[in-house]
Amino acid sequence: MANELIAITILWGFVFIYSIMATMDFGAGFWSMIYLNREKTKATNIANRYLSPTWEVTNTFIVALVVAVYSLFPKAAYTLGTILLIPGSLILLLLAIRSAFLVFSNIATEYKKPLTYVSGITGILIPGLLISVLPISHGAFIDYRGGHPVLSLQKLFTSPSEYAFIGFAISSTLFLSSLLLADYSKTSREMDAYKVYLRDGKILGPLSVLMAFVIMLTLKTETPWLYTRMMEELPLLLTSLGFFLIGGLALFLPSYADKNIQGMPRIAVIAVTVQYFIASYVYGKAHLPYIVYPNITIQSGFTDPNSFMAVFATYIVGFAILFPGFIYFWSLFMHDKRYLRQKSR
Repeated sequence: MANELIAITILWGFVFIYSIMATMDFGAGFWSMIYLNREKTKATNIANRYLSPTWEVTNTFIVALVVAVYSLFPKAAYTLGTILLIPGSLILLLLAIRSAFLVFSNIATEYKKPLTYVSGITGILIPGLLISVLPISHGAFIDYRGGHPVLSLQKLFTSPSEYAFIGFAISSTLFLSSLLLADYSKTSREMDAYKVYLRDGKILGPLSVLMAFVIMLTLKTETPWLYTRMMEELPLLLTSLGFFLIGGLALFLPSYADKNIQGMPRIAVIAVTVQYFIASYVYGKAHLPYIVYPNITIQSGFTDPNSFMAVFATYIVGFAILFPGFIYFWSLFMHDKRYLRQKSR
């Protein structure tokens, strides 16, 4: 059992890292589209400046996630590949379209506006499709025909739980990205953009929490086994809510560097990230041992132990090489004054 827990923890780690980075990335694309015609605030310029170097880095994690599934749980890959064929194909198509349009938006300047709209719209659709994997894994939307799993799209898209998860994904995407862009605007000394994103964060924070409560209500009626297990960790869920309150309060307090400026967005980003970490831990723990309820567990889907040790050693070496690089990239991104304060083109 120990090896299976290590393997699912690695997989969960990839999911969490990608979910945080991707929500900020996709949200930045959406904000770039929304504020495209409001040049005075420079909000679009800030979003594009953040988006430009990060979307390529973010996409590496979804590759790592897919590789981890097939290398650590190959016996579960068939079921996952079958039931996620349609939503997975849509996700890959939208990712390809978005990546292509992000590239061409910086080359074909005469088509910058329509390209920005396409990348912004796909950027908000992708999180909704990605999070659909979670309610699908609850098992209620899967039929078995001749022993083969088949995803019932009719059941899926008539389920309140599906739309609760989609609403949570979109609101969280916009909330987290607005916090990060507020912090980035403040660091770049673009105070007009900072005020815009700070206001957006104040609006979207309560909406994200509301959607989280809606998810719990739909789980109670549609997936009681998962709801009951999550409520067993009520102290952790309340701790998660406490970190959200800290993050929300940080948006209203005066800045520690300048008392005339409202908000401490960096503290808000950290607090909200911790909140999502705790909440995702509670959800993941409640979901164990199932990968897809009720037939695919971490034990039945696990790879050969010898193969696992080889794969695990490879991941350790890979992280030892790549993690310092990501830290260095982020430090350059957030502290390079020439990049932070470049003029709009």
